[in-house]
Amino acid sequence: MSAWADQVEREGTMGRKEEGRGKSSYVPPHQRNRGAGATTPPAPPRGPGGGGRGYGRDGGQSYGSFGGGRERGFGGSGRGGRFEENPFAGQEEEDAQLFEGESTAINFDAYEDIPVETSGQDVPPGVDTFADIADKLGSALMANVRRCRYTNPTPVQRHAIPIALAGRDLMACAQTGSGKTAAFMFPILAGILNSGAPPSGRGRKAYPLALVLSPTRELTTQIFEETRKFAYQTGVRPVVCYGGAPVVNQLREIERGCDVLIATPGRLSDLIERARVSLSRVMFLALDEADRMLDMGFEPQIRRIVDGEDMPPVGQRQTLMFSATFPKEIQRLASDFLGNYVFLTVGRVGSSTDLIQQTVIYVEDQDKRSTLMDLLHSVPEGLTLVFVETKRGADSLEDWLSRQGFPATSIHGDRTQMEREYALKSFRSGQTPILVATDVAARGLDIPHVTHVVNFDLPSDIDDYVHRIGRTGRAGKSGLATAFFSSKDANVARQLADLMTESNQEVPSWLQGFAARSFSGGGRSRRGGSNRFGGKDFRKESGGGGGGGRSQDNGYGSRSRGGGGWGGGGGFGPPSAWD
Repeated sequence: MSAWADQVEREGTMGRKEEGRGKSSYVPPHQRNRGAGATTPPAPPRGPGGGGRGYGRDGGQSYGSFGGGRERGFGGSGRGGRFEENPFAGQEEEDAQLFEGESTAINFDAYEDIPVETSGQDVPPGVDTFADIADKLGSALMANVRRCRYTNPTPVQRHAIPIALAGRDLMACAQTGSGKTAAFMFPILAGILNSGAPPSGRGRKAYPLALVLSPTRELTTQIFEETRKFAYQTGVRPVVCYGGAPVVNQLREIERGCDVLIATPGRLSDLIERARVSLSRVMFLALDEADRMLDMGFEPQIRRIVDGEDMPPVGQRQTLMFSATFPKEIQRLASDFLGNYVFLTVGRVGSSTDLIQQTVIYVEDQDKRSTLMDLLHSVPEGLTLVFVETKRGADSLEDWLSRQGFPATSIHGDRTQMEREYALKSFRSGQTPILVATDVAARGLDIPHVTHVVNFDLPSDIDDYVHRIGRTGRAGKSGLATAFFSSKDANVARQLADLMTESNQEVPSWLQGFAARSFSGGGRSRRGGSNRFGGKDFRKESGGGGGGGRSQDNGYGSRSRGGGGWGGGGGFGPPSAWD
């Protein structure tokens, strides 16, 4: 029995039965004023509070379960003696019924020639299979790799996991849907299990060993769901905290023990001010969608959390930053939190995969709704994600679609957390196969089976366009992205045309005309680097830190290509390694 699991077991008598918590349900407009027989998505299962047994890192028995600070009622939520709900249970049957007949196989051939580039001093080499790092991950984590049906690492995992397991700080860029969550969470969990640090016990104040920050509630929840699977039967307890949900429930979860805290910056700052969370034991810091957090007003909060509290400084903790885009100015900010880090770029960083078929249609504003209706009638069955620019526009378009007979729901920043969770569940289940969203859903979210993304309103920043259309074409599958373009979008014409060219898409002649007349810069001005990667280590140009490992091309870092089939196993239920 491992020391970690042994200590967890000694705390087994401290458990208390968790009381069930009810919650009301949000009803989207198209379902309002219906009779009692109207169909609604089933409520999420609540975990029992009884005792349950798991296994530690090397097969030792451990007790505990992994709750989150949410009203949705995940299974047992304390360490000692509580049942640990199996996060994999029932998913295959449920998804098989929802998406019967749909092909979910991973397209391995699509990733054979993905370019990979690393820069920094003494960069650890990549791996080809999870078996190559099985001794470092341990038996419990490898069991969860198999439960997730991951066969071989994705390109970002192939390089990021060994870099992180070597204890190096990392700034990683990878295209959407490439498996970034597993790329930082598996090394963090392995590091905790191998550290010999005692598991966190119950108490009023939490002392997490790892902190994961992300910009949105939805992405934070998604990371937590994945972490529950990765940490299953290891004895490591993750907790999630975000704004928009009752803080009292999240405080209750924290008091039951917190080894990995997954949080939004605002809610974490609140918990620190309440003296309910201390960062003094943090060994691992991960920032997902780091460019958005540093670029969109979160920088003061991030600096206060990382530098202004009691978190160990650079060099005494390991920091991992991941995103699909890392513009140069964001790299400069992010480098303040890293020491002697490795810069990793995988695939067309900041560009969309060519598995996504992109189409641009010239449509004036007054014709957009009728064009959208024609489009919805013509596309194959599947989930459709429609992006609009404003919250009012999302509500208005959802209501109009529902009145036209299209089952639709929406999410945006003014919706309560309960409404947002209900809308995403209804969309994922296929009950409302059309989701109207603002950019709150564009970053990082894994919404399986999205076959079509519509940019009803084009964003002013081409990076936002990249993240939006990245909601389809995931896991090596193909997807369709349609954009409505009008004369007011002329400022992004050149950047959009360049992006489509990079992704081997056909650029309409009229868009080329707009591009030729537009000024350079625009929404693409934040991006740098070559067409192939879309992002470069800014230290190469500035002559900054990070050293100069030898390589065959420029003497700085290394570059590789392809290398076998990358990707997680297919199947309906558990997410593939691509998320």
